[in-house]
Amino acid sequence: MPSNDVRTLLQTAVPTAAAGVVAAAVSAGVAGGKGAVGAVVATLVVVLFMGIGLVVLQRTAKSLPHLFQAMGLMLYTAQLLLLFIFVAAFKDTSLFNPKAFAITLVATTLVWIGAQARAHMKAKILYVEPESDKAAKAEKTGPSA
Repeated sequence: MPSNDVRTLLQTAVPTAAAGVVAAAVSAGVAGGKGAVGAVVATLVVVLFMGIGLVVLQRTAKSLPHLFQAMGLMLYTAQLLLLFIFVAAFKDTSLFNPKAFAITLVATTLVWIGAQARAHMKAKILYVEPESDKAAKAEKTGPSA
């Protein structure tokens, strides 16, 4: 994975994990141990789903750039659908507090999206491929006879 990709992943995962820690502390204070467990599970789900999505999207951008925008829209739709299914599957669980889980899931998802937007805006990504030295020299000398 190129350094830009790792940097973007770190700039999105770290704030999300920090928000998850805060959510776990608040949930522990409000809903006890089960609230903290729900917040931790939600944070792990968001980091896992969104992290995998980011890696898939970055690989798509490199290998199939013409499908990047469509893949991004499809990926985010699929992620939101999977998160909805995950919440629906665990709404009546006794393993953790479902309300703390759901609130943390939404909050950490929003933090991830905001951090990803910020990381992308701060990244110095070239949108035009710079010319290589060989191509520049060949252009200056003209076609070979």
